[in-house]
Amino acid sequence: MFDLTPLFEFSYTHCIAICSFLVPVNLLTTFQTMILVGLKHPTIRIWQAAGLAGFCSLLMVLHVMTWFLIGVVRMETFVLLTLGAVCLSINLWAVAHSPSLRWILVRLGRSLKAFQTRVAS
Repeated sequence: MFDLTPLFEFSYTHCIAICSFLVPVNLLTTFQTMILVGLKHPTIRIWQAAGLAGFCSLLMVLHVMTWFLIGVVRMETFVLLTLGAVCLSINLWAVAHSPSLRWILVRLGRSLKAFQTRVAS
């Protein structure tokens, strides 16, 4: 049988380093996927970016799950779990139905532009 104890020990021992790497990587790679979708890049590039970002998000979720397995239930675990789940969901959305994500991004961009002109006036 496959023993996961060394992997869990690594996760516990190096939690700060793992989180300080995975949090910015999740945000940056998911943002990259959203940019590629918004700029109408080819589907294969969107899938590649979403695959990398989804892998990083899945690592974050699995890292947090190791903490739940030993009973560490704190605010930080829920925040990191939510971050990983939201990033993973956005990347799955980009792969499954990028036109609807593009529509949302265009609408959001127009709303922000209208807000900026209203504030500048």
